[in-house]
Amino acid sequence: MPAERTQERERERERERERSMPRIRLDLPRERRARLLPEYDPEAFGRMSERIARFLGTGRFLVWMTLTIIVWVLWNVFAPPGLKFDEYPFIFLTLALSLQASYAAPLILLAQNRQDDRDRVNLEQDRKQNERSIADTEYLTREVAALRMGLGEVATRDWIRSELQDLIKEMDERRDGHREPRDLFPPGADHRSDVPDR
Repeated sequence: MPAERTQERERERERERERSMPRIRLDLPRERRARLLPEYDPEAFGRMSERIARFLGTGRFLVWMTLTIIVWVLWNVFAPPGLKFDEYPFIFLTLALSLQASYAAPLILLAQNRQDDRDRVNLEQDRKQNERSIADTEYLTREVAALRMGLGEVATRDWIRSELQDLIKEMDERRDGHREPRDLFPPGADHRSDVPDR
């Protein structure tokens, strides 16, 4: 008896545990878990990197960069000593340019990778379109060939006209009595059934 009670209590606890646990439904998406790291949209980041890479590849960027460096150097050479912020050998300018280059290179590579992906998708779509065009062209070629073969067996207007003229001549000759009418079944022919020959 005590063993049965213990088993019954265990079963009851298991049922309570099952009732207390939320039921997993496969027809609903999972709830988002809290993340420690911030989330970002890779597409938005990719678009931003493409814009930056596009700007870095323009003449306008080169002009602005050149003007900034010239103003930086001139300011730190000719400004009063209390207003200079980067003395010669321009360590801070070197650091700023290195930082800009260290960010520009990965952004340009990311933009190139995205462009390569787009080019790959476009190439695949073009290839499929070409395959469809080739299949359509082959189908149309077969259809035109079939029509040509069919037209070879069709009576042309000139052939029908010549046949009708021959029939008219033959009818005129019969009417005038110049020619004996052709008998389809001559009198000496055997008119038996062809059933045994089959």
